[in-house]
Amino acid sequence: MTTASRALRGAVLPLSAALALTAAAWPAEGAPAPHGSPARVVSTATLPDLPLAEFSNRLLPGSVADDRGIDLGGIGSDLYPAGRRGEYWTVTDRGPNGQIAVGKDKRRTFPVPGFDPAIVRIRAVGDRVEVLKAIPLTTSSGAPVTGLPNQPGRDEAPYTYDAKTPLRHDPNGLDTEGLVRDRDGSFWLVDEYGPSLVHVSARGRVLARHVPKGLGLTGADYPVIESLPSIYLQRKINRGFEGLALLPDGDLVMALQSPLLNPDKDSGENSRTTRLLRFSPRKGQITAEYAYRFDPVGVVEPGQTKTSELKISALVALGGDRLLVQERTDKAARLYEIRLRRGSDILGSAWDAAGTSPALEQLDDPAAAGVPVPAKRLVVDLGTVEGVPGKIEGIAVEGERTLVLLNDNDFGMTDGTGAFDGDGRLVDSGIETRLVKVRLDRPLR
Repeated sequence: MTTASRALRGAVLPLSAALALTAAAWPAEGAPAPHGSPARVVSTATLPDLPLAEFSNRLLPGSVADDRGIDLGGIGSDLYPAGRRGEYWTVTDRGPNGQIAVGKDKRRTFPVPGFDPAIVRIRAVGDRVEVLKAIPLTTSSGAPVTGLPNQPGRDEAPYTYDAKTPLRHDPNGLDTEGLVRDRDGSFWLVDEYGPSLVHVSARGRVLARHVPKGLGLTGADYPVIESLPSIYLQRKINRGFEGLALLPDGDLVMALQSPLLNPDKDSGENSRTTRLLRFSPRKGQITAEYAYRFDPVGVVEPGQTKTSELKISALVALGGDRLLVQERTDKAARLYEIRLRRGSDILGSAWDAAGTSPALEQLDDPAAAGVPVPAKRLVVDLGTVEGVPGKIEGIAVEGERTLVLLNDNDFGMTDGTGAFDGDGRLVDSGIETRLVKVRLDRPLR
């Protein structure tokens, strides 16, 4: 038994001193920000290597036969305060995955198909991240939900690590992204496949999955409720719900990562208008919808020209009707504050009808067309803050003016045939999971 194995006890996963390896802080604590930046990095902590099979099999014995040399990663899909200062709830996405071109097609690979998405509680201690607890996501009968796609024809077909052998679809599968913890100890997650809003017990059992009307998902081993507007069936593949916030009144707000492909792919790829949905857990239904307008992609990432690179990956409730919204590409990110005014609600309007022409996503200037678009205020351009890693997906606010950021390292995977060596072992990208605290020059709340 390895040192790592002895460190894993039940579903509570403290890291031993041997696992909690000291990683060099990057950059040095208190490093000065570039000239003109309204923020600076004050600390950085790194997640040490933890073999994925050992992590997974302690939670669900026998679930992963071979992790192909992959370590635990991907926990940066979201970040939520855990109550104690310096501790946070995080969530993995669907697990290690990549793409390999085969002819004119790109096949989606799942090198560890037995991986089960998990909620992970972490703590920053100096320059390292410690795993305190992990909760596997399970179905009503206690089986793993897996991270595999749900429906043939709607979702990508899954393949083995080398893109040669098809894998089965799984109606229970979840591509988890956003996370909050409710007052009763249960969790709410959002998922990219449905897209869906998922209610999970404190022990990880899926209590309900809310999906768009007309999805027709059958065979799931948990309740599936068609409660979301049907127009969300037109979500772009791998761009479903990603951000999630818990408002002070108990309502949830979820963000569609990228514009709907409405009424067609070209319209969605070239659109700068995505959507937010407000959900009442008490009523069990959507109560409002908002149009969200991205900045031009070249503003978010100077030099980038592909509008389709824009996405929302994080929402944070700031109090009252105020939200922090992250606009990003894979290389840059900016944070904005918006207010969810009652007059901005478009739920049930013509913009939710599939036949509306032009569609919301086709409008060059939604506000000029009469769409109430929430005003936004730039809080910080993270691209101007030295020491912030790329692909930030988890964001929390600590105190009045400290941002806590967590990146998604994609389990160290890259796309293409070079992701694994000749023995089928991972060629690691070298990108680590880092928890970074950023101090702003003015209070957020």
